[in-house]
Amino acid sequence: MPKPNYEVIIYWSEADEGFIAEVPELPGCAADGSTQEEALANVQVVIREWIETAKSLRRPVPKPRGRLTFA
Repeated sequence: MPKPNYEVIIYWSEADEGFIAEVPELPGCAADGSTQEEALANVQVVIREWIETAKSLRRPVPKPRGRLTFA
């Protein structure tokens, strides 16, 4: 199965003292990390879990727009 290319926005959070990676196309899909690379790796796991959960609940899975954004 090809890896989906969802848009990921990564930013520094003072409150969390770490980087946050959010996937706007998948509501509630986000992860954190102490580096941008760690946040991105963590969110890839969460994306797979989000999709698996949506499918198991028979909910629609949005098609990726295919962009990767670092902010």
